[in-house]
Amino acid sequence: MRRLLRPQLIWPIVSGLLLAALLLQAFPWLAGTLHPSLSEPTERVAEVRASAPLQLPRQQGPVSYAEAVRLAAPAVVNIYSTVRIEQPLHPLFNDPFLQRFYGPDHIPRQQRMQSSLGSGVLVSSEGYILTNHHVIQNASEIRVALQDGREAFARIIGSDPDSDLAVVKIDLDALPAINLASSDTLQVGDVVLAIGNPFGVGQTVTQGIVSALGRNSLGINTYEDFIQTDAAINPGNSGGALINPFGQLLGINTAIFSRTGGSQGIGFAIPSQQAQQIMLDLINEGYVVRGWLGMDLQETHRGLIINGLLRNGPAHQAGALPGDHLRQLNGEAVRSARQVINDLARLRPGTRVTLGLERDGDSFSVEAEVGQRPASAPAHAN
Repeated sequence: MRRLLRPQLIWPIVSGLLLAALLLQAFPWLAGTLHPSLSEPTERVAEVRASAPLQLPRQQGPVSYAEAVRLAAPAVVNIYSTVRIEQPLHPLFNDPFLQRFYGPDHIPRQQRMQSSLGSGVLVSSEGYILTNHHVIQNASEIRVALQDGREAFARIIGSDPDSDLAVVKIDLDALPAINLASSDTLQVGDVVLAIGNPFGVGQTVTQGIVSALGRNSLGINTYEDFIQTDAAINPGNSGGALINPFGQLLGINTAIFSRTGGSQGIGFAIPSQQAQQIMLDLINEGYVVRGWLGMDLQETHRGLIINGLLRNGPAHQAGALPGDHLRQLNGEAVRSARQVINDLARLRPGTRVTLGLERDGDSFSVEAEVGQRPASAPAHAN
């Protein structure tokens, strides 16, 4: 120990201490255990953080969709429909003997009014409102309430049970109208908002994404090409708006898949492209113009078979026969009877289509002229 205290050993120790002091002054984080990037921010880092925006522009969505709601919500209305229901004055009059005795037209009856609620979307400043057929079905009175507090009675312009769409009209001044977006541009994963009047609590906005496109074969409507979304849709939302983050209409909320009666993250909306064409047909024609060939298709393990034909209908006149296999429509392979129904329905009467058929192992094509689908045609007829 004494040898360590000799003068010739003191200088190296002092030199080491001085070097350590200089290093600590130049690199202060060496005194602790943190990495330089985890230590207190330097002046340079502080300047960068201070210059960064504190919030994103609202219209970009991650922070708020308030601008989209501000644009679209005034055009979404509440619809209150009243249905007049007649029933026997007393349950005894349901007895078949009394009904035969009095006759069906002489049974004493009483009337009661049943109210239901739904939603609708103003698509024109002239007062045209898109909603669901089931919202106004058999209604004797339809009352529409706007977001701004005004109310008016509506009249039915047209209704289409096959698509579950209807158009009603109100007569008020300075009506807001929503802008339509093309539903054909939608992709799975796109953000959407649903606006409506769930459970009658008042206008409500929910947010989600597009979960799937082209949903069909659900047994909801004759013509199905739904947008599926997990934006909450509940009773009372029917007929309301499905919009994009820019406040434009993408679809009409129509149905939910639920075991409880409430939203379980599977809702369906009719695409705006389909809704717009149906609306125009109902306004201009009073009915929906749909293409039709007069054939009944059956799905088998061997593909689609023509199970029946309307005599002298478009397909029959073109040369198709019962038992033929339908392989193609306008050069595109057919996958299901539902697909054929939807594809033909989009065509206007007078359009010519090519059917790729197979008969007794031989493939051939015929050309048919699309006709107007009769209102009384079965739901599964093409």
